[in-house]
Amino acid sequence: MPVPPSKSGGRWYHQPILWLGIAVFVASMLGCTWIIVAGARSADTPLQTSRTVFGVPTTAGDPHAADRP
Repeated sequence: MPVPPSKSGGRWYHQPILWLGIAVFVASMLGCTWIIVAGARSADTPLQTSRTVFGVPTTAGDPHAADRP
């Protein structure tokens, strides 16, 4: 005799793949937030160059120029 299907078997919160998807999504959002916060905390010292294009240096500067007083 066949067993009747359970009424609660198809509910969304009973699906483990959905919980895995939610966990991966939340972890990726937390990772993105952590990367943004870590990047905002670190200083980005400008290079001593003579010419820039859209704010990007076109030539390599002296790597020891920042160490000089």
